[in-house]
Amino acid sequence: MPPRSTIALVAGGLALASAILPLFPTDFWAIRAPGFVREPAGYLFGGLAVLVAVLVKSHRLIAAAMFIGAAAINFIVVWPYSPFANPQIDLASSHPREQCFTAYAVNVKMKNRDHDRLIEQVRGADPDVLFLTEVDESWANALHPLLGEYPYALTHPQSDTFGKVFASRLPVLNADILESPGENTPSVFALLRASDDKLVQFVGLHPKAPLPGQDTTQRDNSIKSAAEKTNGDVAGAVAMGDFNDVPWSSTTTAFREIGDWKDPRIGRGTYPTFPAFAPALGWPLDQIMVNGQIKVRRFEVLDANGSDHRAVLGELCLDQEITRASENPA
Repeated sequence: MPPRSTIALVAGGLALASAILPLFPTDFWAIRAPGFVREPAGYLFGGLAVLVAVLVKSHRLIAAAMFIGAAAINFIVVWPYSPFANPQIDLASSHPREQCFTAYAVNVKMKNRDHDRLIEQVRGADPDVLFLTEVDESWANALHPLLGEYPYALTHPQSDTFGKVFASRLPVLNADILESPGENTPSVFALLRASDDKLVQFVGLHPKAPLPGQDTTQRDNSIKSAAEKTNGDVAGAVAMGDFNDVPWSSTTTAFREIGDWKDPRIGRGTYPTFPAFAPALGWPLDQIMVNGQIKVRRFEVLDANGSDHRAVLGELCLDQEITRASENPA
């Protein structure tokens, strides 16, 4: 067999395996990770199928069929997040602005020292609710003037990339940093008074990523358990943050189903957030979801800000005028 044919067959087999194996239930990082890149991988495998059909003489149909099969599987999995699928929720684009608040979330990248660039983006977006991850002491110090502009701010820096900052202009009834035993990846749970008689729960997540030597069990448990922790007396809830997971995975799908969360990406596009320098080749690690009575007026992925993640900004609405605090709670 000519070397070119051997290479095409081996590569086609690996492509097909990378598309199929993440469909099986496992927490092994090397199997779960290819599921992140299904969209760019689908385009790559489709292009390789054409190249194989043109350049390889022996066994080209088999090799090309494997690439086509891999591309097809990836696109089928991602299909709900294409603009050709049915949206899960309608955007409330004509909802009165006085009944809406904005929420911004981004992974600042702990080693990123271009603090001013990201802070400038936050100030430009001027969100009512702010959630930042990978905050260490250096970032906490740099953010101090910005956080002083918010009536409520909760800062929890860590040196292991799992520090958090939460800030709100909506009155905060309580806000906690909760951490499951042995995980060391705290999550933010806050109860906000959005209007005179409507409460909103905010859930901010940043679990561990699937990396060599670090399987997905802790991440999966963190995401799924957060879905069940919303307060039953609220009008609705908002979940944001760097999930270190893509929305079409079995874990984040379970999150949506457990908590009846709605994803505005469904039926509109994947809206990649990582890596920030190449969004056309990226994937959506940073999520925004809502449930209950909360409507989404708009949402967007913002421009690069110095981090390796792009920020997510949402404008979220209820059927009453939004209340904003004028001072820190006692």
